[in-house]
Amino acid sequence: MTTNTSANLVRKLVVTGANGFVGSAVLARLLHDAHVAVGAVRRPAGKHPHWAQGPALGPLADWRPLLDGAGVVIHTAARVHQMNEDAASARAAHSLTNTQGTLALARQAAQAGVGRFIFISTIKVMGERTQRPLRASDTPAASDAYAESKLEAERGLEEIGRSTGMEWVIIRPPLVYGPGVGGNFATLMNWVAKGLPLPLGAIHNKRSLVARDNLVDLIATCVDHPAAANRTLLVSDDEDLSTTELIRRLSAALGVRPRLIPVPMPLLDGVGRLLGRRAMIERLCGDLQVDIEDTKRCLGWQPPLDVDTGLRLAVAGAA
Repeated sequence: MTTNTSANLVRKLVVTGANGFVGSAVLARLLHDAHVAVGAVRRPAGKHPHWAQGPALGPLADWRPLLDGAGVVIHTAARVHQMNEDAASARAAHSLTNTQGTLALARQAAQAGVGRFIFISTIKVMGERTQRPLRASDTPAASDAYAESKLEAERGLEEIGRSTGMEWVIIRPPLVYGPGVGGNFATLMNWVAKGLPLPLGAIHNKRSLVARDNLVDLIATCVDHPAAANRTLLVSDDEDLSTTELIRRLSAALGVRPRLIPVPMPLLDGVGRLLGRRAMIERLCGDLQVDIEDTKRCLGWQPPLDVDTGLRLAVAGAA
């Protein structure tokens, strides 16, 4: 089997999860860059000239029809946290999809002669909070079923690469925001847009975020960059913000005045305990920084968007 990625550049690129928040943007960027690319989607909603029906991500999925003639696989599909799910069920479901499903795809990719497999993991494999900026070489500290499943997939992918010669690239992003973002970031945008008073005016933490366009630019760089082979890479906007500063910058992007109440962190933590929302307070107000110097140095890469531009695009996409 060939492992020469440059020899695979004229072959097609396969993007899993191509109708998802990240995958859709990856596919659009690859097509813009004139790559031959196909997006694997499980349930096509409408018609897209570059979509193809793909199997459900799992250990028994047959990816061979999509992998025929492929040179690079970009794996963005994943199972994320589901509400009202007990810990045992979550661990089993995440393992089945994110670990076993990913490794089944990787094995079939190697057998099909794919030269490079790019896996979008998560910074959560390294923990939920930091005392200093994380580096890719730091010891992982996955703390929930989702992160554990991604970490096991990383380890299995590296082993498949060693045994088959297929190059792998692992990218660990923090929270990704951009046009069409959902989850907690969308909720925060909605609160700020409505002018709701927020008790977050005295938070002095530092958190790394990444605009979707910055993540996609790194992924596109890793398609054929020789130095990306067999590397684990961290990514961010390269500017860390406190929660208070994020709300101020988000308010500016929305064109509204921030309504921030300077509640001391110990009091906020106490309220979180009383309401059973301490974990949410910790995620919102704790430190989670990543160091992307190694990524920038080895690839000669810089995030093309600054934070304020990224926030304006996210706001525009929510309008």
